[in-house]
Amino acid sequence: GLGRAYALAFAERGASVVVNDLGSDFKGCGKSSSAADKVVNEIRAKGGKAVPNYDSVEDGEKLVKAALEAFGRIDIVINNAGILRDRSFVRISDEDWDIIHRIHLRGSFLVTRAAWNHMKNQKFGRIIMTSSAAGIYGNFGQANYSAAKLGLLGLANTIAIEGRKYNIHCNTIAPTAGSRLTQTVMPQDLIDAFKPEYVAPLVVWLCHESCAENGSLFEVGAGWIGKLRWERSLGAIVRGKNLPMTPEAVRDKWEKVCDFDNASKPRSIQVQLDFFSNLDQISRRVIWCFFNVIFLCVSQSYASIVGRKLSTTVYTYTHLEPILYALGVGMSTKDPDHLKFLFEGSEEFCCLPSFGVIPAQSSMFDGVPPLPGLNIDLAKMLHGEQYLELYRPLPTSGQLTSVSTIADILDKGSGAVLLIDVNTYCGEDLVCYNQFSLFFVGAGGFGGKRTSGKAKVTADPPKRAPDAVISDVTTADQ
Repeated sequence: GLGRAYALAFAERGASVVVNDLGSDFKGCGKSSSAADKVVNEIRAKGGKAVPNYDSVEDGEKLVKAALEAFGRIDIVINNAGILRDRSFVRISDEDWDIIHRIHLRGSFLVTRAAWNHMKNQKFGRIIMTSSAAGIYGNFGQANYSAAKLGLLGLANTIAIEGRKYNIHCNTIAPTAGSRLTQTVMPQDLIDAFKPEYVAPLVVWLCHESCAENGSLFEVGAGWIGKLRWERSLGAIVRGKNLPMTPEAVRDKWEKVCDFDNASKPRSIQVQLDFFSNLDQISRRVIWCFFNVIFLCVSQSYASIVGRKLSTTVYTYTHLEPILYALGVGMSTKDPDHLKFLFEGSEEFCCLPSFGVIPAQSSMFDGVPPLPGLNIDLAKMLHGEQYLELYRPLPTSGQLTSVSTIADILDKGSGAVLLIDVNTYCGEDLVCYNQFSLFFVGAGGFGGKRTSGKAKVTADPPKRAPDAVISDVTTADQ
């Protein structure tokens, strides 16, 4: 099945492989060493390196120990173990529910947790979670399996966030392939078309050191690969200021709530926070509390924080993001001079220069570091000055990589100011530089300096009457 295809593919490329197989049937019954031994012998016959392991994934520490004892390190974990206990929802027993979650979800957690610190210490790791179309879309008779498989996607997404700064990447695949699990329900001609060998190349690529993909979900089968993402309607505000929200108001706006024209494609929880913080009916404090982001406890020395690299984030976008940004800051289709920022078909189509703050912002929220002797309340965080230098025109679509570092920490008495430098690259080329100042109310008084030579000084306006004064009205586009 898939496990054999993965093992052979990695071994063929020079990897040392631990082939883990409990040897049970598709229901999780029985045990045999023959399945793992057969694959190991195939690899060794071709001159590759492999050892068998017959432990359950519920003994994750034993699996990782086998890799360390045989090869001295562990670089890649492919969570592929699985069984089926298919029943219609009302007929699922407690045992049927529990064993599916123990093997699929908890087993993946235990093996990955056992490998985590080894990957963290060596600053490299690649992890694959195996979800399913049943988990993504649902499937009759597989409520237990579907729940576990979608749970794996949530686990993978969070691991991807937490592992990013250690160069640990985690991605999820939803494969369709002939295997021990599917051979009882798929006809032979489909099994032949959906060979496991048509899935393995994707897994090998995602685990390569040069692959930057992280926190993504892919459907794969029969030689086809597709990337999935979330989509969200523009929605509707269903309550007025200082008015109660009622079911009738929801009913009246239901068509707009479900209208996916001009839908957005959120990629992170920060996008969700930014979205809600822009609704003037909801205070920033309520939003932060809603997501239970309250305190970061501080324990490290001041000197060790300044200059620390926070994160490296990759911002992937199409032409839609620069257009939506331009609309959001006031560009209008009624002004011919604005069309180059709003219409991708324009010969002069380009990004507003200030769009350079967007790819940098996500790295700023990748994790506020500990500060000496302070408790940081994110509900009291204010975005202060923003400084941007643009070195070349921003691409209208593609990938931008942002690297953020702590420039300095200031004690303002009533609060603390954190200066964050972010360099944004397109490939090897430096595109722009941002400096963010974050003010944390109530976090001052720790005896630090009040000013910093690292803070970028903005240009003062000339001391004379303005050349022109223009008043503008918010457009319907906004």
